[in-house]
Amino acid sequence: MSDAAAALQQVVTQASADRSALHLRGSGSKCFLGNPVQGQVLDLKQHHGVVSYEPTELVLTARGGTPLAEVEDLLRESGQHLSFDPPRFQGEGTLGGAIGAGLGGPGRPWGGAPRDVLLGVKLLDGRGQIMRFGGEVMKNVAGYDISRLMAGALGTLGILLEVSLKVLPGPVERDTRVLEMNRGRAIARLRELCRQAIPLDGACHYNGQLYLRLSGSHASIKAWRQRIGGEALAEHSTFWQRLRDHELSYFRQQDTTLWRLSLPPATASLECEQDSLLDWAGAQRWLMSSLPAEQIREQVRISGGHAEVFRRGRDETTPFQVMPEPLLALHRRLKQRFDPHGILNPGRLFNA
Repeated sequence: MSDAAAALQQVVTQASADRSALHLRGSGSKCFLGNPVQGQVLDLKQHHGVVSYEPTELVLTARGGTPLAEVEDLLRESGQHLSFDPPRFQGEGTLGGAIGAGLGGPGRPWGGAPRDVLLGVKLLDGRGQIMRFGGEVMKNVAGYDISRLMAGALGTLGILLEVSLKVLPGPVERDTRVLEMNRGRAIARLRELCRQAIPLDGACHYNGQLYLRLSGSHASIKAWRQRIGGEALAEHSTFWQRLRDHELSYFRQQDTTLWRLSLPPATASLECEQDSLLDWAGAQRWLMSSLPAEQIREQVRISGGHAEVFRRGRDETTPFQVMPEPLLALHRRLKQRFDPHGILNPGRLFNA
């Protein structure tokens, strides 16, 4: 065990004995997610570094505090990448934070979610015990579903000491086509394209323009470029990175609540959307709105989706929808099992 891991274990063990809350923090780039957390800040950045990397096996294991930039630079040297395209808000982020948040960038529908590439974890639970789940190969299914529970748990079930991931080869070639069209036409065009074997790994409608990112062989991209038409995105454009990291001007309205809507991709614009940004070929929509939460959630629910507050504005809107009692009871049992004294990020996901 590393000195940093031993130090973390000592702090958690003492906090468990004292019943004192801990606010887990890596780079702090995702602290706005979920409910506010009170408690002693526990810095996780000191527990960092790549433990092992086998490019030929497409497997990487790294400590939770390892910066995403460090991981991605290492993978790039071997022509590989994190297929779920993790956001790096404020240009920062750690591997543990990326898994704990469970977020994917513009390429997530085609490259998979964090839970889809998670092979195993080494976990420090709320009693200070170190646990291992999963492994470093896809065939190892022992405890695999337990590992997946950590994706999106926002640190409420344990501290990710180590994470093992499946990585994938990077794209041979990419090209983005930009087409001028309104939102209705964009949704119809996306519906048509997604029925075909188009090599998409990004599809966004923003400011009256439909952005289609193609990824694949030179021949495939050339053929689809001719079929799609439109204009080429500037060679050195950072549009997709700025979309992923919420650096587009759309996201700069800090006083307004930012909603994340998950909907069937072909869903027509909802009344509440007004001027939302479409991502994931329409399956994910970002909405800046001061409308009542009940109004937004009800419209999204009727359309077969769900809505959550991604970043609060000035109001105190509850981030998550109220869960049905059976599902809430399951969450509470999991929390009790991994963190019986409720010291890890208490209340961040729900009020137990």
